[in-house]
Amino acid sequence: MEHVHLAVEEDDLYSGYNDYNPTFDSEELENDAGFQQAVRTSHGRRPPMTAKFPGTAIGSRPLASSFGSRIPMASSMGRPMTGAMLDGAARPMTAVRAAGYTSSLARGSTFDPLGQSRGPAPPLEAKNEDTPEEKIKILEKKVNDLIEESCMAQSMGALQLALEKAKEAGRKERALVRQREQSGNADHINLDLTYSVLLNLANQYANNEMYPEALNSYQVIVKNKMFSNAGRLKVNMANIYFKQKNYPKAIKFYRMALDQISNVHKEMRIKIMQNIGVVFVRMGQYSDAITSFEHIMSESPNIKTGFNLILCYYAIGDRERMKKAFQKLISVPLGIDDEDKYIPSNDDASSNMVIEAIKNDKLHQMERELKTLAEKYIMTAAKLIAPAIETSFATGFDWCVDMVKTSQYVELANDLEINKAITYLRQKDFNQAVETLKTFEKKDSRVKSAAATNLSFLYFLEKDYDQADRYADLAMNADRYNPAALINKGNTVFVKQDYEKAAEFYKEALRNDSSCTEALYNLGLAYKRLNRLEEALDCFLKLHAILRNSAQVMYQLANLCELLEDPQQAIEWLMQVISVTPTDPHALAKLGELHDGEGDKSQAFQYYYESFRYFPSNIDVIEWLGAYYIETQFCEKAIQYFERATLIQPTQVKWRLMVASCYRRSGNYQKALETYKDIHCKFPENVECLRFLVRLCTDMGLKEVQEYATKLKKVEKMKEIREQRVKSGREGSGRGRREGREGSAGSAVSQSEAKQPSPLLDSGRDSSHSSSSTKGERLSARMRSLPASNEPYEASSPKELDVSYVDPLGPQMERPKTGAKKRVDDDDFADEELGDDLLPE
Repeated sequence: MEHVHLAVEEDDLYSGYNDYNPTFDSEELENDAGFQQAVRTSHGRRPPMTAKFPGTAIGSRPLASSFGSRIPMASSMGRPMTGAMLDGAARPMTAVRAAGYTSSLARGSTFDPLGQSRGPAPPLEAKNEDTPEEKIKILEKKVNDLIEESCMAQSMGALQLALEKAKEAGRKERALVRQREQSGNADHINLDLTYSVLLNLANQYANNEMYPEALNSYQVIVKNKMFSNAGRLKVNMANIYFKQKNYPKAIKFYRMALDQISNVHKEMRIKIMQNIGVVFVRMGQYSDAITSFEHIMSESPNIKTGFNLILCYYAIGDRERMKKAFQKLISVPLGIDDEDKYIPSNDDASSNMVIEAIKNDKLHQMERELKTLAEKYIMTAAKLIAPAIETSFATGFDWCVDMVKTSQYVELANDLEINKAITYLRQKDFNQAVETLKTFEKKDSRVKSAAATNLSFLYFLEKDYDQADRYADLAMNADRYNPAALINKGNTVFVKQDYEKAAEFYKEALRNDSSCTEALYNLGLAYKRLNRLEEALDCFLKLHAILRNSAQVMYQLANLCELLEDPQQAIEWLMQVISVTPTDPHALAKLGELHDGEGDKSQAFQYYYESFRYFPSNIDVIEWLGAYYIETQFCEKAIQYFERATLIQPTQVKWRLMVASCYRRSGNYQKALETYKDIHCKFPENVECLRFLVRLCTDMGLKEVQEYATKLKKVEKMKEIREQRVKSGREGSGRGRREGREGSAGSAVSQSEAKQPSPLLDSGRDSSHSSSSTKGERLSARMRSLPASNEPYEASSPKELDVSYVDPLGPQMERPKTGAKKRVDDDDFADEELGDDLLPE
């Protein structure tokens, strides 16, 4: 223990480790000649150091044997000083670099075993982009980016941009090929890149309907033998010829593509053969199309091909083969899983979560769409061949129903039965339709509800509202969530003028099916009848968001805006109606009326004139146009309109008087006299006509003046006698009825209300009826205010102008609404639109 030293607290435990002889520094080994010589020797040893120790090497080394005394090891004699000299000899070289530990930072260097204090690594050497290889790589990347941008633009619908990108990619690719040739790497041309550029360019040409350019691009690919599988592109070329209606060439290229595709690609061959069959159908070569379709149905049957095969058999009139094709069609496997797997079980919670997750995923949606498409094809095929395969369509339907019942589409049998009833309806055989639908009263709830719904609608159209209400209740009891049944029930309540209850049924239908447009439309009409105009406007605005181009909806919006005293907005909606139906005379007339109300006579004249051009029998439009020409001092042009009004209403004397007045105003007195004489022959008791005849004959100095004056006095006397009789009769009966008048006032009101028409849908007709009566009273009043025979008729004063011309419309402030029948008549809509989805097409 004499060589063991205990450390004092003040001593540094790691002192001396950083103090070493520079001779032992490993970084200086490269400059050590002895070390380098030892490395170069075969044994890796230093040569013996004979210079410092004279004598032989053996004599100079102490022998350690069991017979001699042992020399104690250095380790047993205590730790030697680092870098100390032993007996004048140098210490053997060891890893003497310090570990870096120290108890004091002041002594020695900072602890940095990873050498982080040296700073960051030097940057990598930058690539030289001036070399030909780097330029080629950069250009290839640009071409690939352009192809990708072109495809992305096409997916977003920017076809023109996609074509521009494809052309630019073609230009870059050609520059790339030239650069490879110049650098001597022509053998390393990227054929895949060239193929991609040409194919994308051809596709973009085809998408932009630049078919000759697309065909040229495809031809470049097809003729190049270096492109493998380029023969498939002949299908694309055939598709272009098909769009160009060059059917023989389309078949040629389809067959060329079919020859170049091996039997391994069975699905592609089937699709090409299907295209060939469709082209033969377009050409009318049904036998050749049948050959293609039959081969497909034997190899890989599908719904679409089976339906096309039935169409071909129907075209050639082959009944038996139609039946066989229909049986093949309903036996085509769809490859759809059973719907029962989507019904959750009550036991396993984890499986229920999985079922909920996959119940409405993309795969299930695709399966539903495929099944819906198959049912549509089967229903269409059955409706098509049913009248052709048997002597009567009823027998044919029965055969189709029997076949469907034995197939996987059992639920379609009832739908076919309902279609049978619809066919009876189209043949105007209502009794058979009703009998067929009544057979479903004992079926399951869904079918019973559908049949009762159709029966309710039939009785509603026949105005048998009691039966319609009965079957609507039956449909609702069978399926309370059937929106069509609720609409029919609401309609039957609507005609009984219980608008609040009808609105409740329409709301319930909307809760069951928010996309039911009929319920929303009828709800708006119910609110309109209830004078809840804001709510009605909200309903029709929602409906307009669903049915953007519905003229009926837009007209209702215009009518509501007019009722809400917003004529400018009403004009905007009517302009949208005109954009959808530009030849609608009633909408044009309404536009003219609104512009007239706003004081814009020229715009009103334009719309009224257009309305007259499309429908020259609207008496209100004719009346306005005639009055407009008289106001603008073009009486000659007004004559043709009043003459047309005379043809439409030959028993109305006022139109003939207007024609005569126009002749008189234009200075054609002889024609005016002839017209008045003609009026007197047809209406001999007309006082106004006789007065004008007396005046005209007096001013023209004719002999008939006395004759007409005598007739005028006689007619006026008869008129006075008639008025006195009426007056005396009223005075005599007035005393007896005076007491009961107050008691019968309510019944009179009810009777007058009973006489008013009760259309299902509110169209403002009540105002038009009152308007027409007011208009007639005003016209007759103006007729009675004509001047006496002794007054001049050629006076140019405004007062004379007013009394001599009977304005059919009166002053602007008193002019009523035209009352022209609207484009969407509410009564017509009640018969045709309420619940029109109840009868499937």
